[in-house]
Amino acid sequence: MTEPRRICIVDDDRIARETAAGLLFPEGYELLFVDHAPDLLERLPELRPDVLLLDVMMPGMDGFEICQLLKSDPSWRHIPIVLVTALDGREDLIRGLNAGADEFLAKPVNGPELRARVRSMLRIKQQYDQLQEAVKIREDLAHMIVHDIRVPLSAILLYCHLMESRESLDPKDREDLEVIARQGRRLDSFVNDLLTLAKMEEGRMVLRGGSVNLDAFFEEVAQVHRAVARSREVNLDLELAQGLPVLVLDSNLFGRVLDNLLTNALSVSKRGDTVTLKAYQASRKEESSGVGPEVVIQVLDQGPGIPEDQREVIFERFQSVERAERRGPRHGLGLTFAKQVVEAHGGSIRVESNSPRGTIFIIEI
Repeated sequence: MTEPRRICIVDDDRIARETAAGLLFPEGYELLFVDHAPDLLERLPELRPDVLLLDVMMPGMDGFEICQLLKSDPSWRHIPIVLVTALDGREDLIRGLNAGADEFLAKPVNGPELRARVRSMLRIKQQYDQLQEAVKIREDLAHMIVHDIRVPLSAILLYCHLMESRESLDPKDREDLEVIARQGRRLDSFVNDLLTLAKMEEGRMVLRGGSVNLDAFFEEVAQVHRAVARSREVNLDLELAQGLPVLVLDSNLFGRVLDNLLTNALSVSKRGDTVTLKAYQASRKEESSGVGPEVVIQVLDQGPGIPEDQREVIFERFQSVERAERRGPRHGLGLTFAKQVVEAHGGSIRVESNSPRGTIFIIEI
């Protein structure tokens, strides 16, 4: 049998709670009662309400404050809130909307109106629950597919490596095989990014930090991409300032961040363009929040650039970017992965315009 919907009535007035309960009793809901805000905030994980009927005028923390607090918390913002108030001024209505209230009821409460508002909020909650269930099914399916892809993908890369070692391979066949192997490695990187993101979101990702010599680290990263740059007739420059400090990094994850940024930069570049991997020591600024970043890392390209209004959303999963020239990848997980890894290291990443054309990805860490 389906569990009855849970309606939580929050009011410091016992008579008001009992009145609302009497009006809702015929609907067959499971009715929960809370008489003050601190008790509600403490008991929410236990109560798990489908709808909150929240009185505005309560001692201590009023309904507006509770509503704003809950709507700002990702764990509870999905719960529909009906503010029940004797206030009827326009300013109070605006304040309630600004606090995130989903509906309003005026005191004294009218039975048919109360039941209609609660049913309306339950429909919204049901749609949210169904959407969350669909999202979970899709995520579980995606994780299963990603894990299943790894076995055949590993076999493809292994046989590419074995074939590349054959001296009798025709030059044209070798060139085609290199393309297959390169695209296979890109797919392997995408699969690894998906798995890493899943671990990060579940709180299971542990950084394996170690002291990293940045000069050698950047040289190694750049070396991986020089063959691709040559094949596209793009210049790949490495500009490292003197005296870069030793940083504690997860070199595997952070290397993949730079790999993603350089791959994107090369893919949007035309013949004769220049892609630059640049690093220099940041000037330390003593601020109230603490010491600033130690190192600034930049990846610069001369591609079509990213519109200013899309420079924030590109770090969100699967976001598309409309380019003036349709070159290179337009969506994916690479930048989402980069953002999460950089932030896990205590750094930040952003994108700016590279005058006169192109893009600069800037990491401060």
